[in-house]
Amino acid sequence: MRDFLLNAEDKAFREDARRLLTAQLLPRAAAIEEREDWDSVKAAVREMGKAGYLKLMFADLYRGPLKQPGLTHATILSEEAAAINYAFDTTIGTALSCAYPLHRHAAPQVRDRYLHGIVEGEQVGAIGVTEAGVGSDSAGMQTRIEFDGSRNEWVINGFKRYISNASVADTYIVYGITTDGVPAQKGMTALVVPRSAPGISYPRNYHFMGRRGCIVGEVEFRDCRVPADHLLGERDSGFRIMLGMFNFERTILGGSALGVARSAFDIAVAHAQTRESFGQKLGCKQLIWDKIAEMSWRIDAAELLTYRAAKLYDEGSLSPKELMKPASQAKLVSTEAALYCADQAVQILGGDGLTKEYGRAEQIYRDARALTIVGGTSEMVKYLIASVDLPTLKPNL
Repeated sequence: MRDFLLNAEDKAFREDARRLLTAQLLPRAAAIEEREDWDSVKAAVREMGKAGYLKLMFADLYRGPLKQPGLTHATILSEEAAAINYAFDTTIGTALSCAYPLHRHAAPQVRDRYLHGIVEGEQVGAIGVTEAGVGSDSAGMQTRIEFDGSRNEWVINGFKRYISNASVADTYIVYGITTDGVPAQKGMTALVVPRSAPGISYPRNYHFMGRRGCIVGEVEFRDCRVPADHLLGERDSGFRIMLGMFNFERTILGGSALGVARSAFDIAVAHAQTRESFGQKLGCKQLIWDKIAEMSWRIDAAELLTYRAAKLYDEGSLSPKELMKPASQAKLVSTEAALYCADQAVQILGGDGLTKEYGRAEQIYRDARALTIVGGTSEMVKYLIASVDLPTLKPNL
């Protein structure tokens, strides 16, 4: 299908993004994967910032050639970056997920202080939602945020884990409970927390099977204090802010998954057309062309749903609640497609697919496994979709 929903300007942007990433990310990809080299990640992030690519979501800040920059173009960027290195794409995707609520909900003086460095590529951001008992379900959030009127400060106590860019981020968006005795959706607040804030620490980073080079770890808050003006939106409005962020994040993840799926597909197609087995090209065999065909239609379906969600977002006519279903569908179908394509690429390559010596198939396989978990599991986004389609019922989680 390839770019069926994209206009000429979108397609031209894809070519520009591909050229820049080929020049700036591809030469650094091996260092990111093999040595988890954060300096290489940061250098590529800076290049994205110089090109204006981290301002695509913010029309008032963007100064590039696009007439109407938006989520469509951020999703294209994510797809092209993930096709080369998904760990890097996770880093910039997380930074944008931090910049998004900063731009929309921070007081002007706070926005100006923290947003500039992120969108210029000089700094990175992080999001603090997940806890030991909190993943897709925010109702069990244990982090507490209190207001100290005597010092005009917010005080945070809690422990976050699986935080992308933990310990290296310059700015954190942290969610916690400010009002007890009500559902979390009505008692959650979001704050901007700089890495210099007293009381913030980073107990450890994790080591994952894939996405090597993407730093993920724990962030702890012990009487961590930030000024009163670091509140995002209003007190107890954090869940609404988080919902809007998730729609953005899930659509971006659709792009990430498309990039991963496309890379796996290209490897499988090339192998099927060159490898000979029992006197024929591998792709001549029914069991192989069946796999190729299914990879192909899954990618096309994922592309259509992902860019539909991005275009709907950019049109601006739907509320965050209305965008939840298309964003969830994009995330579900694209990430499941990436997982399927990565698995089948390894299967088609056979022994070569299991080794580092014969290409990237094994890396893509490891990277893809995270996609159906991060940003809302496949099970959770299915629930979100069903909750819209069954409006008179409350599906049982």
